[in-house]
Amino acid sequence: MTKNNRNILAFVLVTSLFFMWGLANNMTDTLLAAFKRVLSITDFQTSFVQSAFYGAYFCLALPAAFLIKKYNYKTGILIGLGLFIAGALLFYPASYTMVYGHFLLALFILAGGLSILETAANPYILELGPPEDATRRLNLAQSFNPIGSITGGILSKYFILSKLDTASFEERSNMDLTALKGIQAKELQAVMGPYVGVAIVLVVLWLVIYFTSMPQAKDSGKLHLKSSFTRLIGNKNYVWSVIAQFFYVGAQIGIWSFTIRYVMVELSLDEADASTYYIAALVVFLVFRFICTFLMEFIRPSVLLQVLSFVAIILVALAIVGSGYFGVIALLLISACMSLMFPTIFGLGLKNLGDDAKVGGAGLIMAILGGAVLPAIQGQVSDYTGSIKLAFIVPMICFAVVFYFGLISKKFEVQKEI
Repeated sequence: MTKNNRNILAFVLVTSLFFMWGLANNMTDTLLAAFKRVLSITDFQTSFVQSAFYGAYFCLALPAAFLIKKYNYKTGILIGLGLFIAGALLFYPASYTMVYGHFLLALFILAGGLSILETAANPYILELGPPEDATRRLNLAQSFNPIGSITGGILSKYFILSKLDTASFEERSNMDLTALKGIQAKELQAVMGPYVGVAIVLVVLWLVIYFTSMPQAKDSGKLHLKSSFTRLIGNKNYVWSVIAQFFYVGAQIGIWSFTIRYVMVELSLDEADASTYYIAALVVFLVFRFICTFLMEFIRPSVLLQVLSFVAIILVALAIVGSGYFGVIALLLISACMSLMFPTIFGLGLKNLGDDAKVGGAGLIMAILGGAVLPAIQGQVSDYTGSIKLAFIVPMICFAVVFYFGLISKKFEVQKEI
């Protein structure tokens, strides 16, 4: 097999991983609405789902960088997939213990695997071809992430949310304990089903990757954390890329996590029907990911980032002040603006880092911690104000930070060209 063919095969296999973690991410987003009904908890308590999920990204991204440096990207991918599988399978015992903390532990392990996968897969894609096309190539690979997201949303709609009992919080609080436990048991087993099914598919994918010859793309030297960190902390473009990624991920997770709740309030729908609009947002995200990847052929990525982050700020404001279908449509259109942000911030942040790219990539994955912190703040704002709409001021502030990074990155690109 020629080097070019091996690169293409590796690109296809690794791109399939973008699909799978997109599926897992967005199945998780719908769990907030599911657990709120099943366990009768607050918006802040439901945000623990995202805290466990994205907290794992923060904890394991740097160890993943050391792992990849010592071995290679393929090893990192296989270990990440293994943890992904283990976490998904742990949903089975959690559904029988019916303890919220057990689900959170399963999600932490699952997301730990995704952290290793993303730490390996994102920079690996950047290396599978000429450097001048790296950001565009990463956007293409990331285009399959929202396809997985849509699939995850559909699985959640039909296999989780549609299985929830319609009993309200008040009705559940007045139920006999035995009857309530019976309802919750059925609901939590419905939550478990899709995750175990995904684990079975992942076992097959793990075996295919294990037995496939892939380019090593491994650095021969040691990972000099201290010297790399010193250089990175002095790189304004990189530092702001990490800050922007933290706030962007927080905005994305916050918006998608509470989309179902927003639609339920504005259109008086239940979880399953409201999830249709959530799936629509994912479709918008997918379509515009391809559109933005095409536009990058003609427009600087940093300029696109500025324009779309500014439009996102306007749309969030409209979702806050609007109502009914007007507010819902504004909320859905934010996904069009978000479509290019993660891979573009990632690609711009790693630009011209050379040997520091692996530590830099780990830092950008650790920035996914924003998905653990900011949705929790958004949930607290919702609980405190009694309005899910007002809570969207949190992602609006986040997009302002992304806009500022776009300005900095554009100046950095211009300086490098002079």
